[in-house]
Amino acid sequence: MEETSKSINSRRRTLRESLGLARVSLPVGVTDRVEHMKGLDRVIIPLAKFVRGRLPLGSPVRDLLHGVPTGHPLHPPLATVSLGCFTATAVLDVMDVDPRASQAVLATGIVTALPAAAAGITDWSVLHLEQQRVGLIHTLANVTGLGLYAGSFLLRLSGRHRAARALAFAGLGAVGIGGNLGGHLAYRMAAGPSHAEQTTHLVPLGWHDLCRLWDLPDGRPVTRRLGYIHLFVLRHGTTVKVLADRCSHLAGPLHQGRLVLDGDEACVVCPWHGSTFRLEDGGVVHGPATAPQPSFEVNVRGDGIVQVRPRQVA
Repeated sequence: MEETSKSINSRRRTLRESLGLARVSLPVGVTDRVEHMKGLDRVIIPLAKFVRGRLPLGSPVRDLLHGVPTGHPLHPPLATVSLGCFTATAVLDVMDVDPRASQAVLATGIVTALPAAAAGITDWSVLHLEQQRVGLIHTLANVTGLGLYAGSFLLRLSGRHRAARALAFAGLGAVGIGGNLGGHLAYRMAAGPSHAEQTTHLVPLGWHDLCRLWDLPDGRPVTRRLGYIHLFVLRHGTTVKVLADRCSHLAGPLHQGRLVLDGDEACVVCPWHGSTFRLEDGGVVHGPATAPQPSFEVNVRGDGIVQVRPRQVA
């Protein structure tokens, strides 16, 4: 009875320690220093260029990996599934259940890590340089963890379960560090969220005078300010299109972008990373942006005053 109690306590202690590996927290000073490690740029610049060259702007595969069809980045949910499987593997290993159970969960984590990595490196290739520095270390930590888990899986197949568990716990520590850096990228460096804040709570209801129609150049986008918001404004004759000016990807100035036709739809291309939005409603045509641009309804009064109000999303 006493031996059983000791065994249970030992397992509980091991479980707490292994789960602790999954929530490794790096000091803020460490992650801040990584942002300014310019020596990494010799690797980052050619690697990012290589990725962008293999996935041309506007290609269906690139848009899919960015998450354009889903309306939000694809990498975070896929990475969450992988990390959940890796954590569950540690729990099953500590509980000493049927080895086939932990083996199946581990295999699922490894398989889902591959598309997660593809989506992540696609997003990484079009970030700012400081973000890419942190992202590179994030990637190296996760690749190390994935290698350890792959080794653990092979050892399980050969029946060497003790060594397999040791590799799996080491892998959990590596992906825990990678996850911490990923959180720093997402929340501290804002690499994933939309940068085009929805405008309905910033603009009171009703129409708002923006400018005189004939003060706008014909066929050339400009920026105008409405309260706290910078707007992208384009006039063609007496027709005016208005979007939020800060690109939803990383806040690039859309009024400095190119005007293009995608099919039969007029669009603007962000000058920073090439995100493409419809002028009619701000919808995303091509990534890396996944969130649409807030758009505005326009009314031109008889005296030539251009009025705008936020477009209500159905």
